[in-house]
Amino acid sequence: MLDARPETRDRTDAQDTLLEVNNIEVIYNHVILVLKGVSLTVPQGGITALLGGNGAGKTTTLKAISNLLGSERGHVTKGSITYRGERIQDLSPADLVGRGVVQVMEGRHCFEHLTIEENLLTGAYTRRDGSKATADDLEMVYDYFPRLRERRKSQAGYTSGGEQQMCAIGRAMMARPEMILLDEPSMGLAPQLVEQIFDIVKRLNEEQGVTFLLAEQNTNVALRFAHYGYILESGRVVMDGPAAALRENPDVKEFYLGMSEEGRKSFRDVRSYRRRKRWLS
Repeated sequence: MLDARPETRDRTDAQDTLLEVNNIEVIYNHVILVLKGVSLTVPQGGITALLGGNGAGKTTTLKAISNLLGSERGHVTKGSITYRGERIQDLSPADLVGRGVVQVMEGRHCFEHLTIEENLLTGAYTRRDGSKATADDLEMVYDYFPRLRERRKSQAGYTSGGEQQMCAIGRAMMARPEMILLDEPSMGLAPQLVEQIFDIVKRLNEEQGVTFLLAEQNTNVALRFAHYGYILESGRVVMDGPAAALRENPDVKEFYLGMSEEGRKSFRDVRSYRRRKRWLS
């Protein structure tokens, strides 16, 4: 595993720990063990990335935090999850939204029969600070996502995948979150749109102070925008460290970025990586 522990301590000392996941296990249907001792720390004001291939456990980790596992017959059977030092495993998803934790689901899940603006306003449903504050935040969302302003009266089901992803993030922002759990924001989007989405995430983090924990298969993009990263394999954290260090790590370059000391490699060249990963030896 990448030796990044001293830097981790420096970073968490400088920034308050917002979320802490400590050695959790998740089982589906009382039989299938999906997460096997996952631990991670998310500091306030940062962008933390959960990386790994399909089936690594990224989405399950996010759903364990947001308490959405129950709808899929999943349960956290060991370990603890704390937010601002308080255990949150027994809270409902609605309670977590009230505390400032909002999840943007994989696949966007906009209300297709509602307009873009109506979708955005559903994000403010739990707020009690008046229509003026809601209208101000709606304008704020439109400032970050000008395309949504243009499509505000369009039915969401007839908009593009990129517009729906913007709508889903904008809807989360309407809840005035302290932390957003963002699941696979690049899925199904063209590279140019992916860059645009991540640029806006970075701006929301820097300008609005929103903390992000994002799950992403596109390791290259995620490590350029995140501050810290955790790599999951088969339900376990196999490597973690500052994003800059992960980008330069030879194992990450070879197995996740398709690069090695000999140059770019194809998946065919590295598909036997499971037998050769140094951090699993």
